[in-house]
Amino acid sequence: MKLDWLKPLLGRTGPFTTVYVDATRNDPTGETEVLDRWKGLRRDLERQGAPTPVLDEIEDVVTRPTRVAGPHGRVLIADAEGVRIDRVLADPPDRNSATYGPVPALLAAARAADEAVSFLLVEVDRQGADLYWSDGAGRLETGDHEVVEGDHDELRKVKTGGGWHHDHSQNRAEDSWERNAETVAADIDKQVVRRNPELIIITGDVREVPLLQEKLGHHAKELAIAVPGGSRAEGVKQDTFDERVKATLEAYRARRREGVLDHFRQEQGRGGAAVTQLGDVIEVLRRGQVSDLVLQESVTTNASPIGDRTVWVGPDPLQIAVTRDELEAMGVTEGARELRADIAVVRAALGQDAGLTFAVDGSVDLVDGVGAILRWIDPSTPSESVLSQSGDSGRVHDIV
Repeated sequence: MKLDWLKPLLGRTGPFTTVYVDATRNDPTGETEVLDRWKGLRRDLERQGAPTPVLDEIEDVVTRPTRVAGPHGRVLIADAEGVRIDRVLADPPDRNSATYGPVPALLAAARAADEAVSFLLVEVDRQGADLYWSDGAGRLETGDHEVVEGDHDELRKVKTGGGWHHDHSQNRAEDSWERNAETVAADIDKQVVRRNPELIIITGDVREVPLLQEKLGHHAKELAIAVPGGSRAEGVKQDTFDERVKATLEAYRARRREGVLDHFRQEQGRGGAAVTQLGDVIEVLRRGQVSDLVLQESVTTNASPIGDRTVWVGPDPLQIAVTRDELEAMGVTEGARELRADIAVVRAALGQDAGLTFAVDGSVDLVDGVGAILRWIDPSTPSESVLSQSGDSGRVHDIV
């Protein structure tokens, strides 16, 4: 999972106010439920010293309807100049929380975002298509909608009669359907380059869906999957189709996560481009080597293996070290401070455009609950090797 949506925080100076709130409304037009939750959080923030103008702006934003049905959450992150992040989360938080401090509370936001999939839903028929883009949280309700009008000189395939006119009409209809698919596919291809979705879900007319898939360019075709049951027209069993889309997204999330973890296992098994252990992960983060940060799911809980660990950081996200002496040896003398290790590694990953994947505890071999897949290695890159010959689960740590 990419952390692009958190990039507006890069280069901003603290303190930051971070709010996680259940944004579910039983009455879509009512504000009292969310407002009541916010009032309790506001009192907490006032006690922590958050400035009133910032709290007023957050209140104005958090009480605006999300236009999302069903249970969902919301995260807002603000600095002294106002709200920088406002993101709908697919699920409400386990508990509402608010913090005011030198850095934003990134971990819970990253964990929630790990469940999101950026996708395009295409409902196609023989006249064109409706394109629905998911929002940052992987929901369609607050995403963009676009209508593509196809090339449809003849929309109906003649089913009666015979002879030359019958065959000619059939051919014209089939040609029109193909031109329609080509028009829609060309639009999708352009937008995929610009918006880079992870997945394209195609549904609609049973004849047009495979035609559209066939006409897509190579990249879009690799992202596309057909899901039956949807339509541009009224009368579909929407609940059934929604469940199929949900299952498709869940399967994709599982594949995405397992793809990263399998890559980590392979690199770790051959002593390649993967490291674990907090100190080693900090070193490769500092060097800008990380393509994907891997965190054990328990890192986000009270049972985190690094929950009581702190590291030293400077103003730049890649200025990170285990000790203050190490940080000063890097030339960082101004703005050095201690920071929780879990927040610091996510901050450093964001600073080098790395992805973030959460692993079920025990699914991969992670010392301290943290690991990293590397973009590149050199002779000074830390390396770990698992003692497998004797069945010992210990670890030999060396520098190669």
